[in-house]
Amino acid sequence: MTDDIKQLTTEDVLGEETTAAAEKIYTASQTKLVLMRLFRHKLAVLGMVVLAFFYLCAIFAPFLSPNDPQAFFDAYTVSPPQSIYFWDGQVFSLHPYYYALDRQRDPDTLQMKYFINKDKRLYVVFFGKGFEYKLFGLIKSDVHLITGQEGNPLFIFGTDKLGRDLFSRNIHATRISLTVGLVGVAITFVLGCLLGGISGYYGGWIDMAIQRLIEFMMSIPMLPLWMALSAAIHRPWSQLQLYFAITVILAVAGWTGLARVVRGKLISLRNVDYVTAAVLSGVTDGKIILRHLLPGFTSYLIVSLTMSIPGMILGETALSFLGLGLQAPTISWGVLLSDAQNVKTIALYPWIMIPGIFVIIAVLAFNFLGDGLRDAADPYKED
Repeated sequence: MTDDIKQLTTEDVLGEETTAAAEKIYTASQTKLVLMRLFRHKLAVLGMVVLAFFYLCAIFAPFLSPNDPQAFFDAYTVSPPQSIYFWDGQVFSLHPYYYALDRQRDPDTLQMKYFINKDKRLYVVFFGKGFEYKLFGLIKSDVHLITGQEGNPLFIFGTDKLGRDLFSRNIHATRISLTVGLVGVAITFVLGCLLGGISGYYGGWIDMAIQRLIEFMMSIPMLPLWMALSAAIHRPWSQLQLYFAITVILAVAGWTGLARVVRGKLISLRNVDYVTAAVLSGVTDGKIILRHLLPGFTSYLIVSLTMSIPGMILGETALSFLGLGLQAPTISWGVLLSDAQNVKTIALYPWIMIPGIFVIIAVLAFNFLGDGLRDAADPYKED
C-alpha cells in the first residue's frame, strides 16, 4: 500500500475550543487551578457573596444606618418592625414609603401597643441627612443611604426596650462580630503554626512539653475556661481593650487543634530531600520551617483558617450573650442577643432575635466557603 496514513491530532478529535481549554488547565499554576475549582463550587461562591456583602456593610455601617445606633427614641420603645411598601393594593409607587405608627397603652396589661396608621403615608428619603459620622474615621459626613421623614424615624427591624433602632445596631454589630473572628484566627494561626512547628521539627523534650500543654488545654471544658478568663478581665478597661481581651480569650482556646495538625505534617516532611538539602546549605531552622515546611500544606492552613472563623464568631456571641464578653455600649450580635434571654421577651417582641439570624447566615457562609476551599485544594478530588 502506498497511500499515506493520515494521523489524527488532538484538534481533530476534540476540536480547537476543547483543546484550548485543556491546554489552559494543563499550563495553569496551582493557585489558578484552586481558584478555578473554587468558582465552580456554587455554595462557596454564594458564601463569598454573602460575606462580601456583610463586610461592605461593616465598612459603610454609618452611611447605611438610617438612625444613630446609640440614640434613644423614648416614644418608640420595643416598637415593631416597619414594612416598606411599593404597592397599596391599587396604585404602584416607584418611591418606597412606610406608614406612621400610632401607640396606645393597653389598660389591662399596661403595655404599649403600636398600630399602623394607613392615613399617614411617609416616604423613604434617599441620601438624606442624619447623625454625623466619620467614614473610614477620616471623612466627616451626615449623609445616609436611607432615612425616614423628619420627625418620623424609620425602624425596619423595630426597636429594643430602650427605643434604639435595631436595624442600625445590627449593621454596626457586623464590625465587631465579623472582625473578632479575623483577629482571633490570626492569633490562633500564629500560635498554632509557631508551637506546632517547633514541636514537630525539633521533637524530643520540646515536643513532649508542648504536647502535654496541648493535652491540658484540650482537657479543659471551653465554657468554664471562657468564664474564668472573662472573670479575670479588668472591667474598667476601655471598650477597645475589652475587645482585644475577648479576642485573646478565643484565640487561647482555639490554637491547640491547628498546632497538632502542623506538628504531624512537619514530622512527615522534616526528613524529605529538599529539607535535608536546606540543612546542608546552612539554612537556619526558622527559615526551614517558614519557607520549606509550612508552604508544603498551605492549602490545608487556608481551609483551617476559614473554618475556624465561625467558631470565633460563635464564641464571641456566646460570651456576650451570657454577659461575660463585650458589654454595652459596644455593639455586637452577642450584645444584641443578650436582650433575648427572657422567654417572655422573645414571645412579646420576637424581632429582638433578629441578630441570631445574621449569626446563622454568617456562620453558614463561612462554612460554605471553607467546604469549597477544601474541595478546591484537594488534589485527589475528582471534578
